[in-house]
Amino acid sequence: MTWTKAFVPYGAGWSSPFVKWQGSFAPLHSLELCADVARRALAARHLPAEHFDALHLGTTIPQPASFYGAPWVAGLVGAPGVTGPTYAQACATGARTIAGAASDVENGVARCVLALTADRCSNGPHLVYPNAANPGARPDVEDWVWDNFARDPWAGEAMIQTAENVARAAGVTREEQEAVTLLRFAQYQDALADGAAFQRRYLVAPYEVNPTGKKILATVASDEGVFPTTREGLAKLKPVQKDGSVTFGTQTHPADGNAGLVVTTRERAAELGRDPKVLVQLCAAGVARAKKAHMAQAVAPAARQALERAGVTAADCAAVKTHNPFAVNDVIFARELGLQIEDFNRYGSSLVYGHPQAPTGMRLVVELIEELALRGGGWGLFAGCAAGDTAMALVLKVG
Repeated sequence: MTWTKAFVPYGAGWSSPFVKWQGSFAPLHSLELCADVARRALAARHLPAEHFDALHLGTTIPQPASFYGAPWVAGLVGAPGVTGPTYAQACATGARTIAGAASDVENGVARCVLALTADRCSNGPHLVYPNAANPGARPDVEDWVWDNFARDPWAGEAMIQTAENVARAAGVTREEQEAVTLLRFAQYQDALADGAAFQRRYLVAPYEVNPTGKKILATVASDEGVFPTTREGLAKLKPVQKDGSVTFGTQTHPADGNAGLVVTTRERAAELGRDPKVLVQLCAAGVARAKKAHMAQAVAPAARQALERAGVTAADCAAVKTHNPFAVNDVIFARELGLQIEDFNRYGSSLVYGHPQAPTGMRLVVELIEELALRGGGWGLFAGCAAGDTAMALVLKVG
């Protein structure tokens, strides 16, 4: 996929804080929360809902009435006259939602798309599938979140096993993984400097959790679930799997949250953006799939494909962000693309602040845009893995 006509109004991207599994967002419906955060973000950016002629939604974990997807969320946001698709591509959903919105703008299907992503890993659904073939017609059952984290039906292994497989195949040591984790935690502290000045550019916070409208249960002012990380603390942890190298300290954690981004034409982007002199162009996307149970190895080829389609190299990029559910991912990615570990994921990444599935990639793209704006513009690359040993990447340009 390549685009020449798809732009993001500068500043028209946001994210809720990401909240740890069973944390403050656990009692909230992920789509209703997403719509409320979007309304607040749009109001703060003086973007009335009537600007939009489509809404694209990314979500991967079912919630009550999520069958209605994008049309329902459009109504909740205040745009009841528009509709659009609902995407689910595991951890690549954020990138896929952006790509879908960009393609609709590119092809003239829509002029201004509100792209939203939302998921809640907490309190995931327990599904019952009728099966008359079972003894006594006993139903098949599935815990949507944990059963799928624990086993890929095609590869037959858990997600953490894919990280172990790649670590063994590529000779990635536990020490390398812990060094990456420490670095990402330190980079995340840069996002909190000066009263979280970087995060204030896009984070919709504080957010009061009040599901009944009668009592505030919590006020979420920042990411909830970022754990203090030290060299000594990481060294004390046992591997999750026997004879493995991945610990709970060198992998991300399930989370809840949402993110949003406006995709439109060049003219509308200049009109609606925070600064008409700053243009954010979406340029290309790439996808890839690795061999069975080697998920981390899909990220580099997806990135290469997107870069090739955009006509640039990784060395041309002023900023790079990755979705890294395991520290192993960044070690492999750096090796494959010839990057230094410290030269990407400035201001942190999902390894540190958690992974609520669909919105993870979209938040990272929003952060990528803000980082490029701070650095005076340039090319940017986002890349991240997804379930099924797949990955997706996006290249954009801020000028």
